[in-house]
Amino acid sequence: RRERAAAAADEEFSTEFLSAARAVFNMIDVDESGDLEKQEILTAVKSNQKVIKFLVNCGNQNLQYLLVPSRLESALAVLDTDRDGHIDATEWEEAIETALSNKLAARAAKRELQAKAATKEIEEFTAEFRSAAKKCFELIDKDGGGTLSKDEIVRAVAEEPQVISFLKTCGDENLSFLLHPPRLAKALEVLDTDKSGELDIDEWEEAIQRGLSKRLEQLAAERERRER
Repeated sequence: RRERAAAAADEEFSTEFLSAARAVFNMIDVDESGDLEKQEILTAVKSNQKVIKFLVNCGNQNLQYLLVPSRLESALAVLDTDRDGHIDATEWEEAIETALSNKLAARAAKRELQAKAATKEIEEFTAEFRSAAKKCFELIDKDGGGTLSKDEIVRAVAEEPQVISFLKTCGDENLSFLLHPPRLAKALEVLDTDKSGELDIDEWEEAIQRGLSKRLEQLAAERERRER
């Protein structure tokens, strides 16, 4: 899914980039000859803000050097591959294809960095969440019996700040309902899948896994908003 979205975004970017490149060529080619003369380029890179903005961010160093007076001659020499003294449409398109390839490579590299950062974020969040869940279970299980009785839960959600804090944000609805007296009995009934009257470690872990999945979904949504 992520790869398809990236491919679609790159395709859209490429279309917009090539369209902008054609427009810039036409802006420079004021005499509409189909070739870019040195004087036309000099005029455009001094006065046309759209041309300047495109070249600054185009991704091709030689096109960017057209903006630098001391490098302009050498840049023209590289771009003018047939050595006829001007840049024709084919030479421009070749330079733009190089620019687009560089831009797409930069986008791919950025996505790779973001993916690595996301993986690290998920791993760290998961470890912290599971550690907090384990601590929460231990704080509720006052007698160390390995199961959570209703009395232990009622006492913990009234007295233990760490338990209260974790359950508020754990992501599982029924675990959160343990904080609300009118809903506590029903929540326990749902969580206690073997109907033993207490929550054992397996039942707790099932709820924790549901909560973790929910929190990771929220984390992914937050990350997408940050990366836009």
